[in-house]
Amino acid sequence: LDLARDLVVCDDKAGIQEIAKNMWNENKNIHGDCMNVMYEIAIIDPAIVLPYADDFIKFLSSRHQIMVQGAMFALAEIAKVKPEFIFKHLDEIKKTKEAGSGIIVDKSISALAHTSAANEEYSKAIFPYLLNHLSTCYFKEVPEHAERILPAVKEINKAGFIKALNKRIDELSGSDFTRLKKIIRIAEKL
Repeated sequence: LDLARDLVVCDDKAGIQEIAKNMWNENKNIHGDCMNVMYEIAIIDPAIVLPYADDFIKFLSSRHQIMVQGAMFALAEIAKVKPEFIFKHLDEIKKTKEAGSGIIVDKSISALAHTSAANEEYSKAIFPYLLNHLSTCYFKEVPEHAERILPAVKEINKAGFIKALNKRIDELSGSDFTRLKKIIRIAEKL
């Protein structure tokens, strides 16, 4: 995190390029550390890692879970500034989500939601997929994933979102129930 912050603050393009190059290092400790720095940079300023977006897509098929997770972290941030790139790679992101760990699923939902929020065309293609995910995911994941999808909720699609959440609310209790009720209230005000 400190290295990522320093590289961004100093606008060290050569240093960032060196880190990006070493995401491909044969030593898995080196490539894992470099991936971590790159996704931390993406969190700080996703525009800085845009030149490496194609690399992140390639890493989605890595056999090293840490590389897939890091790539999806970065892509979730890239979706905020260049949703058209994510839209172009929907199939790869969905495929990775379907086979991924919890962290990968979380970040792919974020990437898809931010892309869906960009415009009506993207929303029509992605939002039904997100709603289907809400209706089929493990009940304990519903509040977190609903929060991740919230940026994609607009006046035109909020009714479907609220309906999907109301279908799952009886499965929840305690803080999860309260959290989901709050998300529903937020969506109703959109």
